[in-house]
Amino acid sequence: MDYTLIHTGFQVFSCYGQYFCLHFETFQLGTAPVYIAFLRFMGDDSEAKKYSYSLEVGGNGRKMVWQGVPRSIRESHSNIRDSFDGLIIQRNMALFFSGGDRKELKLRVTGRIWKEQ
Repeated sequence: MDYTLIHTGFQVFSCYGQYFCLHFETFQLGTAPVYIAFLRFMGDDSEAKKYSYSLEVGGNGRKMVWQGVPRSIRESHSNIRDSFDGLIIQRNMALFFSGGDRKELKLRVTGRIWKEQ
């Protein structure tokens, strides 16, 4: 999967005959805005645990990588966000990765999904 993020939202992907949803959103951590990207599986938790994923964001010669197990779509996205179970990007890093004059947020998040044996 490859997703260019300009604003918060989600994108649905089909992989291994299943559906996954990539979430990207902003939330406040103290007084600073923070971004989180994570993957949810469109099914129950026991099926979700059969998969793993990685997300990567970067720019200007740097990158951040997150690897995890997708959470079920049946679990609240706010629970996932509040447990920090995803790729957390502080605003200053997000602007650094966006390049340019560091005033416009334009991130490219890439990732991979694989089935566990």
